[in-house]
Amino acid sequence: MTIDEQLEKLLAGADTLLPKGGLRAKLEERRPLRVKLGMDPTAPSVTLGWAVVLRKLRDFQELGHTAVLIVGDFTAQVGDPSGKSETRKRLSKEEVQRYADDLLDQFSKVLLPDNLEIRYNSEWLAPLDMQDVLGFTSQVTVAQMLEREDFTNRFETNKPISLMEFMYPLLQGMDSVAVDADVELGGSDQLWNNMMGRTLQQKYGKPAQVVLTMPLLVGTDGVQKMSQSLANYVGITDERNDMFGKVMSIPDHLMESWFTLATSVPAKEVSSLIKDLERGSIHPSQLKRRLARSIVEEYHPGGGGEAEIAFDRIFKQHQVPDEVPEATLPGDEDVFLPAILSAAGLVKSNGEARRLIDQGAVKINREPISTTNMSRGDLIGVVLQVGKRRFLRLVE
Repeated sequence: MTIDEQLEKLLAGADTLLPKGGLRAKLEERRPLRVKLGMDPTAPSVTLGWAVVLRKLRDFQELGHTAVLIVGDFTAQVGDPSGKSETRKRLSKEEVQRYADDLLDQFSKVLLPDNLEIRYNSEWLAPLDMQDVLGFTSQVTVAQMLEREDFTNRFETNKPISLMEFMYPLLQGMDSVAVDADVELGGSDQLWNNMMGRTLQQKYGKPAQVVLTMPLLVGTDGVQKMSQSLANYVGITDERNDMFGKVMSIPDHLMESWFTLATSVPAKEVSSLIKDLERGSIHPSQLKRRLARSIVEEYHPGGGGEAEIAFDRIFKQHQVPDEVPEATLPGDEDVFLPAILSAAGLVKSNGEARRLIDQGAVKINREPISTTNMSRGDLIGVVLQVGKRRFLRLVE
């Protein structure tokens, strides 16, 4: 593959490349590049948003370059201030390790096993002593740190900025120094942090990395970036039917970006599909079905068509899915439904279940229920429905 062809593949869908000719220059060295992606384990699931940069890292792997995945077990305890208007809550070492264990298996659903190097940044950050810290903090001025937009905004509005938050981009930059990164990937909100890696590499006498960022995927709400804390996400380990249903729920205006960032559909084909949509030669729901099938196929090969059939069974034919999880009824004659729904994982808490019942979002035989307590005899064999896609069969 020529360098121009490699660049076309690697820059597809990208947001920012700095310096502009930097990636071409690296590729012209005709050697496997070390391509770094740092991900702090601060949540339990890999979302389609996280997968955008993971998929780009895989593009580099497919061209023979080495993916250096940095699990930020140390930096996650500091907390990335990117895009934050206030100091974020610190995670404990135990919380971070638990998230890291959950995420590593999920990364393997996107990345190739070959040309993959997984490193924990506690390897080089935890042993630092005060002399080391003073050494790299002396390389950057406070004025440089305040060039960062979110820090500037907080400074101007008298919101506190901790010294620890100033440390975060420096620690992330030291990751690039430690692993001799040639390229660093990240979301567009990581551009400032990633450029710090270039700065520190140069200060330490090493070749400066190229920075390549990807756009942030907007979540299912159509407004905010995809986030687990906002519950507007699709997880790559979501059950295929649930994944299909979530994609079908997104606003129409997101389809082009989701095709581009979350599927393997070629860019020329995406462009053609969007033009067909604008001309009215394809209905939005048809195109969204194509999008949902494509995303499901990424993580459940061969499951896209079956997920679409299951979707129609629920939303067109108003039938119960073929496969419904079961929960055993307690022995009490009077059954408290919120506890059943919470224990089965259909809701996060009894309080949420009560709210959904009050809103008419919990149904039996497509009819909303209005009470939190029902007779055990009336519930045997019944299928509860919560919202549009969550079902639970109650058995003895």
